[in-house]
Amino acid sequence: MNPARKRRVRLVTALTAAMLLAGGLVYTSFSAGSPAKTPSELLADAADGRSYQLTGKVVDGSIQRDGEGMTFEVRDREGTAAVPVAYTGAVPDPFREGREIIITVRKGENGSFVGERDSLVTKCPSKFTAEPHG
Repeated sequence: MNPARKRRVRLVTALTAAMLLAGGLVYTSFSAGSPAKTPSELLADAADGRSYQLTGKVVDGSIQRDGEGMTFEVRDREGTAAVPVAYTGAVPDPFREGREIIITVRKGENGSFVGERDSLVTKCPSKFTAEPHG
C-alpha cells in the first residue's frame, strides 16, 4: 500500500473515531441531567423512578429531625404548593426554614419525595436585593 494512502486512511479513521466519541459525550451530557422543577410542577407530573432537581423554599415549621435523617416540606418560591421530602446526608450550615434550596429527589410512596444522599444545596439570600421602603 502506498504510504500517502496509508496515512490518509489512518487520518480518516482517527477523525471518525474522534467524532463518534465527541457525539457520545454530547449526548450523555444532555441526557444525564435531571430537569429543575418547582413543587407545583412535581405535583402535576412527576414520574416514578425518575430524578428531579427540586427547587423552592423550606416551609416554616416543617423540619423534623430523626437520627441521621430528617423530613421537611419545600414550597414554591411564590406560592403555596408544597411537597414533603425525606432526606439523609450532609446538611449545609445555612439550611433553615424559609431558605431557598435545591435538592435532587425521586418520587416515593404517598406523594412524598426522597432526597438523594448529599444532594442538598442551600441558596444564600442576596444581600443586594432592594428592601421595601415604608
